[in-house]
Amino acid sequence: MTVEKAFLASLVAATLGGEPTLASSDQQTKLTYYSDWPKIRSAVKKNPHQETRIAEILSKMTLHEKIGQMIQPDLREITPQEVEEFKIGSILNGGGSWPANNKYSSAFDWAQEAEKFYQAAERAYADRGFRVPFAWATDAVHGHNNVFKATLYPHNIGLGAANNPDLIEEIGAATALEIAATGLDWTFAPTVAVPRDYRWGRVYEGYSEDPQITHKYAKRMVRGLQGNLSHFMKEDKVISTVKHWVGDGGTRRGVDRGENHFSEEHLINIHAPGYFSALEAGAQVVMTSFNSWQNPKNYDLMGSDSYNYKLHGSKYIITDVLKGKMGFDGI
Repeated sequence: MTVEKAFLASLVAATLGGEPTLASSDQQTKLTYYSDWPKIRSAVKKNPHQETRIAEILSKMTLHEKIGQMIQPDLREITPQEVEEFKIGSILNGGGSWPANNKYSSAFDWAQEAEKFYQAAERAYADRGFRVPFAWATDAVHGHNNVFKATLYPHNIGLGAANNPDLIEEIGAATALEIAATGLDWTFAPTVAVPRDYRWGRVYEGYSEDPQITHKYAKRMVRGLQGNLSHFMKEDKVISTVKHWVGDGGTRRGVDRGENHFSEEHLINIHAPGYFSALEAGAQVVMTSFNSWQNPKNYDLMGSDSYNYKLHGSKYIITDVLKGKMGFDGI
């Protein structure tokens, strides 16, 4: 066993394998040590009828329509008329983006605005013989925090200190209800970064420097947002997004969007456990990361000598690992 492997094994078995007091049925759970990326078995199984229908629709879509599905403008940069014209599939609202640019917009104002976009998308496909539903994504990262008078919860670093997975699932369910009430159906949460340097400006977005806590929390937040198999994606549930894939909390000197120099073994066992549990719980979306990973195995689609190792352009991490070895088939 190499020194690195011995260190990781002892880290998982001792430091991460301890048994802190948890108000949860997850109390005795310990992390599994992986020498390679594990195959994920999502709680949301493929539906053969749906897969056939999706393939039929894709075969009929024009290039124009497919491009529209791949573009996600911000609310401030798009109108319902443009959604209809260009057959845009989704929009997002980040921080500082509200209906009519009014941060005091009510929940009803949000719902009315959402309806305009949904109906525009319906008109866009009215004569095509099939429909592609519209989706609106929001950064509801600690409650539906962009909406005036929504319930706000502590940032992830505070929730991690609570060490209570049951509470996390309840917060996810309450957040999903408020998102759905405003007519939206998708959130960019949870963040499962594992911060390893407190100089990182986004350290508060991670639940813990301990991947065991992140592993426990990620699946419970996904269940709260999306529901379990008996209550999956009902009217009071929304699509979840696990982010940022992968290693954004491990950049050298904590530089945001900087360089992660962890070995692949460290990336798997320290920075990725939250993805393993979230995807197993049925998370449907993975947001790729803005940091680099300095490793010879990391390459881009074109094999360019000028590739800067940014993970949102990595064929190895996104295609070979996430889609291939792990088997993720979502967005």
